[in-house]
Amino acid sequence: MHLSFIDLSIIALYLLTTVFIGLWYRKKARKNKESYMLGGKSLPWYMLGLSDASDMFDISGTMWMVSLCFAYGMKSIWIPWLWPVFNQVFLMMYLSRWLRRSNASTGAEWLKTRFGDSGKAVRASHIIVIVFALFCCFGYLAYGFIGLGKFIEIFAPWNVVKAYVPFDVPLKYVPQFYGIIFTLFAMFYSILGGMHGIVLGDVIKYIVMTAACIWISIIAVMKLQGHALNVPNGWYSPFFGLHLNLNWTGIITEVNQKIKEDGYSLFGLFFMMMTFRGFFAALAGPAPTYDMQKILSTRTPEEASKMSGFVNIILLPIRYALIISLTLLGLLYYNQMNLKDATGSIDFERILPAVINNLLPVGLVGLLLAGLLGAFMSTFSGTLNAAQAYIVNDIYVKYVAPKASTKKIMTMNYLVGILVVAIGVLLGCFIKNINIALEIIVSGLYSGYIVANVLKWHWWRFNAGGFFWGMTGGVITGIALALISVNYDIGNILYWFPLVLAMSVAGSLIGTYSSPPTDIAVLRSFYTNVRPWGAWGHIEAMVRADDPDFQSNKNFKLNMFNVVIGTIAQLCLTILPMYLILMQKLPLMATIALLAVIIAILKKTWWNKLKDY
Repeated sequence: MHLSFIDLSIIALYLLTTVFIGLWYRKKARKNKESYMLGGKSLPWYMLGLSDASDMFDISGTMWMVSLCFAYGMKSIWIPWLWPVFNQVFLMMYLSRWLRRSNASTGAEWLKTRFGDSGKAVRASHIIVIVFALFCCFGYLAYGFIGLGKFIEIFAPWNVVKAYVPFDVPLKYVPQFYGIIFTLFAMFYSILGGMHGIVLGDVIKYIVMTAACIWISIIAVMKLQGHALNVPNGWYSPFFGLHLNLNWTGIITEVNQKIKEDGYSLFGLFFMMMTFRGFFAALAGPAPTYDMQKILSTRTPEEASKMSGFVNIILLPIRYALIISLTLLGLLYYNQMNLKDATGSIDFERILPAVINNLLPVGLVGLLLAGLLGAFMSTFSGTLNAAQAYIVNDIYVKYVAPKASTKKIMTMNYLVGILVVAIGVLLGCFIKNINIALEIIVSGLYSGYIVANVLKWHWWRFNAGGFFWGMTGGVITGIALALISVNYDIGNILYWFPLVLAMSVAGSLIGTYSSPPTDIAVLRSFYTNVRPWGAWGHIEAMVRADDPDFQSNKNFKLNMFNVVIGTIAQLCLTILPMYLILMQKLPLMATIALLAVIIAILKKTWWNKLKDY
């Protein structure tokens, strides 16, 4: 165990600070339901944006992305399009404004602004969103829990720790044991402090992570001086053809096996399918998790857009500075690291903790560990807050106790928080690794979410029945394929997305035309308030009949133009710190110049037009 007294003190101070935050904001969070779930919609956009970025800066994702960067080099910047990461660009350009105009507290509550608040189909659509949101939340909690346990295991070997534990823990469950311990700290400040406590905790964590990332980047640059990375041809280039063409034979041959298992060898085909799926996923808007809760917590629709844009600026450069620095050190000192897990297999997701444990100085280890523990706690707390909001607001208050007092609602929030954590931990104990958790969340749940949530924005005739059956057909098919892929070799599950798409489209159309249209008054209210573009001509004609001066949204082309150049800017923000730390001067200057041009364009086409539809 390589942690010094200084490192342990830094970590302990950070954990105690989180406990203090929970206690400090407990009284403010108990004011009412909105204060607890949304911070009273009084928090400034830059604070919420920083908090949202912190939620995305998680341990599991960072471990996964370091392993990708190690194996794929600069081409690894494309793989997070699986989520897709460019959904933040769609949110920034227009979708955050559309979502925030509802003034709802959760995604399920938002549905009544689109489909009304009565009828069997409406109730069914309400329930399917709650079920989907809870599945997402449980999946994210399990995903974070797995990464945390694997991370801590390297710094606190069980053969050292077990002497201080009054009971025996089987070796294969040691990561889960560590996960439970640190989950308790995150649970404390999340449940007590509500959204106010979560945001302040995220801000503190971001400051710690930024300091640690700058420090480790300096070390990586200094270590690279006078050395050349032993990597395959093409590792330094972000560009690719049909085939990946990265051959690690004779360098680190085991990486070839990882690439084969990942299923990314036909990279061109993988990229096309990933982009196809990602476009529709981004068009659907945010999933009902912590990202949506932060958007709904903003003060105005314009601030919602600013918040989503700010996330890209503060998350990507710092996160990728850390990723490339850890990758660089991992490549330089690969032979000095032990990447074998408890079963003796090489696990490239262990590069991040192995580098920290073996190559970083005292003080920086404690700072980085505190920041990464905070990263887990940020993701955990944001996800937990979203799950509480759905269960308490959309089930307990709506169906069980509509007239419940604030005290009862707060008590229910605490009880639900504990229950949600217990379920997330239990799921984490049964999922083998981060990749499996990602496959179930991204390829299973999110793929089934897409069609119904694209149509709800853009087609007036789409109703609650279509939403329910579209979501149900897509999610069941997506999860079934994800679970099958875990146990059987059916190839990369991404290539099965057209099947999920077809089932969801079929469910959406059958559900829509087998039930009556949404009440016209609801549709008119939604259209005039949100002002979406798309197939709304029938409703627009009715609105114009009563109000000839009504201006419909004609910004489709402008929004899509901004999305395209915004996505290029996002890629520039991603690759810029990588070029900087690897000292690739010409690509760095070209990236900076391109980013400057895009910023100047977006100032005119986006920032100056934030109040236009």
